[in-house]
Amino acid sequence: MSTPIDKLLSCATAAARKAGDHALANLDRRRDADAITHHDVKLKLDVECQAIAESVVREIFPDHTILGEEDDHSSVAPPANEDGVLWPMEADEILWVIDPIDGTVNFSHGMPRWCCSIGILKGGRPVAGVVYAPASGELYAATCDSAATCNGKAIHVSDTTALEQSIVMTGVDRHKDGSVPPLSVFNAIANTAQRPRIMGVAALDMCSVAAGQADGYMETGIFLWDVAAAALIVQQAGGQVEILKREPGFRLQCQATNGPIHEELKGVVMGALGRA
Repeated sequence: MSTPIDKLLSCATAAARKAGDHALANLDRRRDADAITHHDVKLKLDVECQAIAESVVREIFPDHTILGEEDDHSSVAPPANEDGVLWPMEADEILWVIDPIDGTVNFSHGMPRWCCSIGILKGGRPVAGVVYAPASGELYAATCDSAATCNGKAIHVSDTTALEQSIVMTGVDRHKDGSVPPLSVFNAIANTAQRPRIMGVAALDMCSVAAGQADGYMETGIFLWDVAAAALIVQQAGGQVEILKREPGFRLQCQATNGPIHEELKGVVMGALGRA
């Protein structure tokens, strides 16, 4: 790679901190919304924080492509599956993937579990990623040639070997077309894992897997920017990440685990999705 990976990580860290700290400093504006739907909310701070993160990146890497959650993605068609790739693209293309506030609904209600996520892909494969949770001060980071860390200390996935002894982070996809009941995956996990957990922040949920606090994660209604950073963090913490399906508009079905429970969880999920 022509650009040193440590330089990419340093820039991503600076961008995530600056954007996340701006959101934290403006908690009194957390309900200042551009749009509110039954299932989601778009805040003015989402737009501001994305612009802040982008400005940090463009100052150092003006020629790099940036994909942000607040951009228009409605016309993007799903590519063919490719192992090890989050979203296939040209081999030498570098793409910054930014979620300025992952967990916007939590944030807007004053809950502390939210984060800024910045992942960097080269040829569709993650090479650096940062997930910053301003309220707790936790900063998760990894590159493709270094171990995953939280606040500079190495982290590792759990050694749990059975799904029935596992905590699995998940969510309820209420944006589907109705072909799969919204609770089907949740119910399947609840009936087989020790406990399911819904926290509403995909990037931090995956970081919980990386840190050994949870054993698995699976969600159907997420997007590339939710997982671009955390996928690498899980992998570099010794875990396994798999994109089960790609859909239009950068939508994904994603599973991340400690490794030993991966196939067992996948079997449960695929059965719930009618793809066993």
